[in-house]
Amino acid sequence: MFGYSHARNALQILCLMREGRPGVTIRSNARVAYFNGRIVAEREVVLPFRDRGFRYGDAVFDSTRTFRGVPFRLEQHVARLFNSLAYVRIDPGLTPDRMIEISKDVVERNRHLLGPNDDYWVSQRISRGLDAIGDEGWPEQTGPTVIVECTPLPLKARAKLFRDGISLIVPSVRRVSPTAVSPRAKTHNYLNLVLGDLEAKAHDPGAWSLLLDDRGNLAEGTGSNIFLVKNGILKTPRGHNVLPGVSRATVIELAARLGIEFQETDLDPFDAATADEMFITSTSLCLCPVGSFNRRKVGNGAIPGPVTTRLTRAYVELIGFDFVAQYRALLT
Repeated sequence: MFGYSHARNALQILCLMREGRPGVTIRSNARVAYFNGRIVAEREVVLPFRDRGFRYGDAVFDSTRTFRGVPFRLEQHVARLFNSLAYVRIDPGLTPDRMIEISKDVVERNRHLLGPNDDYWVSQRISRGLDAIGDEGWPEQTGPTVIVECTPLPLKARAKLFRDGISLIVPSVRRVSPTAVSPRAKTHNYLNLVLGDLEAKAHDPGAWSLLLDDRGNLAEGTGSNIFLVKNGILKTPRGHNVLPGVSRATVIELAARLGIEFQETDLDPFDAATADEMFITSTSLCLCPVGSFNRRKVGNGAIPGPVTTRLTRAYVELIGFDFVAQYRALLT
């Protein structure tokens, strides 16, 4: 029978969860998140409408994914997060080491909810805080809004990309110029990329967008970097004009190990249309082949191509986990 002592213990555990005390993992059927110093149920992460992240996109974020529930290169993602924070002049009130510790804790508290073939995005989101008037009745908050949360990866929805390749379409929307806002900062203001994706999906609901920069060169997609292969040479846009993806950096590192010639250079739609192979890198997909560019098959249509295959195998070996098999296991 559920007696007084059981009820008291349950209440004590709930209080510990709400206070966010480290080392306490709550086994529940709902995910939890870090929200301004506390561990709370996701449904309790509620922002006032005067939060500047909501009002102006005045916020930054970063995300990594887990492999078997363990975050990949979390330190590098947090370092990029703090570069973004420095660029937009937000002090999160936490050190990078503390942000890493919190992120690992949030993953661990939610890990029991993963199925045998599941994994998470783990994201840190920081806004400048509230433009509060003072009479709203909200709990007082004088600093930034800080959230660390987990989202299940859409593995089943994306499984076919590893069989058919991604369909890339260049929209008319151009990437915001680096002379206006640096693409090297990962901010919440994604409207530019959202509009590009909407246009691409209007042509093909399954397509992903690849935006050009203000000079007509290939830039990036929503959360993805582009790579081309021509005559065995691996090429990608210059880092100055794109978000420096951690997966992008991983592929560049692997290419050096494998002795694959690599160039970081300006690339335009002609280069893409005449490429032998093409793939994107992203946090969730790691490395995924592109099947078509502007509705024309890439190269001879082989998915993946030989260089893409070598890099994929090296990526799998590096992390000790077959992410391609993880996706393809969910094909229907």
